[in-house]
Amino acid sequence: MDTKLTLKLDKKVIEKAKEYAAKQKISVSFIVENYLKAITTNHNEEKIEDLEISDFVKSISLNNGGIPADFDYKKDRQDYLIDKYNSL
Repeated sequence: MDTKLTLKLDKKVIEKAKEYAAKQKISVSFIVENYLKAITTNHNEEKIEDLEISDFVKSISLNNGGIPADFDYKKDRQDYLIDKYNSL
């Protein structure tokens, strides 16, 4: 039985996940479901440290590379748009 789940994630992570899913011709829901199955399934009592995490999951992880506590996403977006449209 399918049940709806609402997640609150960084917008860039969602965008990257959607791009990846489209290229793979699968849904983001499929990715999340299979990831959750992988980490909750007991593989002969494997430790979490022994699970292999794909490069894609590592690349979208917020802990990988980290976001500074004082990061101002609005200013970053504004700077990006200024650079983008000034170069036209």
